[in-house]
Amino acid sequence: MGGKGEWAKNGMIQAFLACNALVMLYPLAIMVMSSFKSNAEIFSSPFALPAGFDLTNLREVWTGTEFVRYLINSIVVTAGSIVLILLFGTMAAYAIARYKFTLNAAIFLFFVAGLMVPLKLAIIPLFIQLDHLGLIDTRLGLVLVYVAMGLPSAVFILTGFLRTLPGELEEAARIEGASEWRVMWQVMLPLARPAMVIAVIQNAVPIWNDFFFPLVFITSDDLKTLPQGLTVFVGEYNTDWGVLFAGLTLAALPISIVYILMSRQFIAGMTQGAIK
Repeated sequence: MGGKGEWAKNGMIQAFLACNALVMLYPLAIMVMSSFKSNAEIFSSPFALPAGFDLTNLREVWTGTEFVRYLINSIVVTAGSIVLILLFGTMAAYAIARYKFTLNAAIFLFFVAGLMVPLKLAIIPLFIQLDHLGLIDTRLGLVLVYVAMGLPSAVFILTGFLRTLPGELEEAARIEGASEWRVMWQVMLPLARPAMVIAVIQNAVPIWNDFFFPLVFITSDDLKTLPQGLTVFVGEYNTDWGVLFAGLTLAALPISIVYILMSRQFIAGMTQGAIK
């Protein structure tokens, strides 16, 4: 009886997950299919398969618009932000997790407080500060904002994971004559790779998709990122929806590939954290 009940429970869970996946993937499928359609076909049969896989829209996006420039800006901003978040986040998390000092708990709570206060609430003083530093309408200014936004979650994730690692590993490395710097980078942080992948995905996706901060801090067309740049595809009186959907499809592709490549480490980190 218990076996049948467990089977029924697992079946319901699988059915729920399948329905959830369908709800999530269906809009993406419509977007991808619409990228191969003309405007007339989109309006006449928006949910049907395209009559043919015409690459005209994709070619128009790649060669006839500023899409490539927006793509490069997004890659530079996202990659720069993630590198700095990981660099500073791992150092801060390692110090909090592996060393005991007076302000240990206070510093950790300071980072945790950053998770509770949305950075958008400070947009006016933030704009004034970046303006005084001459960082308005620069990639560096945008990167620094994203680093400030991503550090709390990175420190929180990495600190929790690093605290679970056994201290005997550090002691053995120190006995062998390893410096503190070498213990951190060559012994402890490689073991925290799953947590680092979680921190990367946790921050890379919202940074890549962010529209708000580029809208506020970027004014020149040359420095626009993809979410902001794609709004140019929407005309005042007429919009080529096929080209717009093609641009959205290409914009979603890089971050989807990154997630797929890192999914095994991501799942391993989540599972390991649950077990511990």
